[in-house]
Amino acid sequence: MITIKKIKPILIVLFFSISGMISCNQPSENKSLVLYCAAGIKPPVEKLAREYEKISGVQVEIQYGGSGTLLSGLRIAQSGDLYLAADESYLKEASKLGLIAETQPLAYLSPVIAVKKGNPKNIAAIEDLLKEDISFSLGNPDAASIGKYTKKILESHDLWEAVKEAATVFKPTVNEVANDIRIGAVDAGIIWDATVNQYEELDFVHTQLFDGFTKQVTVGVLSFSEQPTAALGFLRYLSSREFGNLAFETLGYKPVEGDIWEEKPSILFFSGGVNRIAIESTIQEFESREGVTVERVYNGCGILVAQIKAGQRPDAYFTCDISFMDMVHDKFKDITDVSNTKILMAVKQGNPKNVAGLNDLLKEDMRIGVCNPQQSALGELTKRLLEQKGIWEQMLPNVYSQTPTADLLVNQLRTGSLDAVIVYEANISKVRDKVTVIPIDDSKAIAFQNYGIGQNTTHYWLLTRLLKSITSNASREVFLDNGFGWEYVNDSLINE
Repeated sequence: MITIKKIKPILIVLFFSISGMISCNQPSENKSLVLYCAAGIKPPVEKLAREYEKISGVQVEIQYGGSGTLLSGLRIAQSGDLYLAADESYLKEASKLGLIAETQPLAYLSPVIAVKKGNPKNIAAIEDLLKEDISFSLGNPDAASIGKYTKKILESHDLWEAVKEAATVFKPTVNEVANDIRIGAVDAGIIWDATVNQYEELDFVHTQLFDGFTKQVTVGVLSFSEQPTAALGFLRYLSSREFGNLAFETLGYKPVEGDIWEEKPSILFFSGGVNRIAIESTIQEFESREGVTVERVYNGCGILVAQIKAGQRPDAYFTCDISFMDMVHDKFKDITDVSNTKILMAVKQGNPKNVAGLNDLLKEDMRIGVCNPQQSALGELTKRLLEQKGIWEQMLPNVYSQTPTADLLVNQLRTGSLDAVIVYEANISKVRDKVTVIPIDDSKAIAFQNYGIGQNTTHYWLLTRLLKSITSNASREVFLDNGFGWEYVNDSLINE
C-alpha cells in the first residue's frame, strides 16, 4: 500500500520557496495579491480571480495545494495576502496562530463516496470499501481537508482504522483522489460533493454515514499582508452575491449568501452619542483598512429609535442601552452585548452644595440637568430610576436643563449654569479632575450597550467584521479607558 508520510518542515520550506511564497518582503509598485487556495476549490476561484483582474486591475497570483500543506507553509513563510481553505477549522487554527486578521465564509461542502459513472462495482456504503475486490483512494489527513474530515467522521463511528488499513493510496489533494477514480486507478474515493460535480465521469453514492456532515469553505486575509485593503476588496468580490455566489453555484457548490458587490461600499451606522468616544477611532481604522465608508449618525437613542420607527433603516445600530434595542428588535439581528457604563451624579468641583445622594437633588436652591426621557436612553433610565425612588416628580421643579445627550450636560456643569447632573461614567471620563463624582448606590444605575445588524442590510458580512473590530482586544482597552465596562463574550472561543 502506498502512503504519503507527514511533510517535514524542510520540505515545506522547499515547496513554498519553489512556488514563490518566500520572498525578501521588499515593497514594490503594483504588487500582485498572493492567494493560497485549497486545490479542491480551484474552478470557481480561478474564474473569479481572472474576472476580478479585469474589473479592478489588481493581479491575483494563486498557489494551490492541500489546505493543511498550505497552512504548514504559511506558518514558516509568513508571506502572502489571503488563505482559502476547504475546511474552516484550518482558518480557526490559523487565527489562533495569529496568521489571520479577517475571515469570510464562501460555500458549504459535504463528503461523499465517489465512483465511476454508473457505479460498476455497486458500492453502496463505507463498509463496501473494505471488500477485497474494491480499491479506493483517500485524502491524506495531514495535507488535505477532505482527508482530515474523513478521518474525524470515521473515527466517530470506530471505522477509521479499518478503512485506513484497507486504503489503496492517500493523496495530498481532493483533486488527485478524484483523478484516480476518473482514470480507473481505483474504484472509489471519498471526496467533496462539489468535486464530483466537476467530473462528468464520476457519480457519488449517498451514504447515511455522511448525512449532516458539512464543512465551510472560508477565506481569510493574512495578518502579515502588506496590502490588506486590496486583499479585503478581493475577499468581498469572492463572496459577493452577483459574482462569487453565482460562480460557486454554477460549478456545483452550495454558496453562503454574500453581500452585494460594491467596489467601495457605504454603510449607515446609528449609535447612541455616549459610545462615540469609545468607537470613533476604531471605525476610522476600519474604514481605512476595508476601503469603505461608514456614515455615522450619533444621537440620543430616543431620537434614533424614533427615526427607525419612522422608516429609516440603518445597516447597524449601537445602542446607549439595550432597552432601546428592545423597542426596534424586529428590525435587527445578531444582537450582541458589548459594554456597560454606570449612571452617576456629577457636581461642581469641590461639591459646594454638599450633595451626598439623590435626595439632595430636591433642595430648593439646586439647578439640575438631566437628559430628555423622550430623546435619550439616559433620560429614560434616569426617569425610571428616580420614579422607583419616588422623587422624579418632586425633582422636576429643580430641573433647569433637559438635553438629548449627556455631553451637553457636562459642558453646562463646567460652565457653572448647573449645580448637578445625572450622566454616564463614560461622559465624565476625560474631565474627572474638573468635577466631583457622586456614585448612585443602586443596581439599576447602569446602562448596557448592544450592537445589532439590520435585518435588510445588503452588507451583512461587512457589518460582522465591523462588530469584530469593535469587540477586539484593542477596542476593549479604548472602552475601558473611557469609563465603560465590558460585556462581550466571544462564544466561538468558548465552543471550541
